[in-house]
Amino acid sequence: MTTATAVKNNVVWFEIPSTDYDRAVKFYETIFNFELNKMDFMGTPTAVFNYEKPAISGCVVKEDALRAGASGSVVYLNADGIFDEVLARVPKAGGKVVSVIELPKGMGRAARIIDTEGNVVGLHTY
Repeated sequence: MTTATAVKNNVVWFEIPSTDYDRAVKFYETIFNFELNKMDFMGTPTAVFNYEKPAISGCVVKEDALRAGASGSVVYLNADGIFDEVLARVPKAGGKVVSVIELPKGMGRAARIIDTEGNVVGLHTY
């Protein structure tokens, strides 16, 4: 077995699938109160979350091979400093807040929401 070189971040990108791309993009723009960078990436409608290098980011995507729903991995989005405001906007944007928890000391708070596409997505704040 070879020894792997340590990396800063193991997660480098995420994709949130959508059934109705425009509805999903509007949901995330509404709850975070900023516009996503919408583009056609190699024929695939893609809306990228804002980021500054070397930060990790991801997108809402409309791709036939990906299915929206509650049975996949859970991605946690950064809501540091705006956590309560984001949670308050979720129902107004057509989503549902499933749970909000206090994490162990020093780890902040987390929530799970269901977006307009049926995806379970996490939110986190310190």
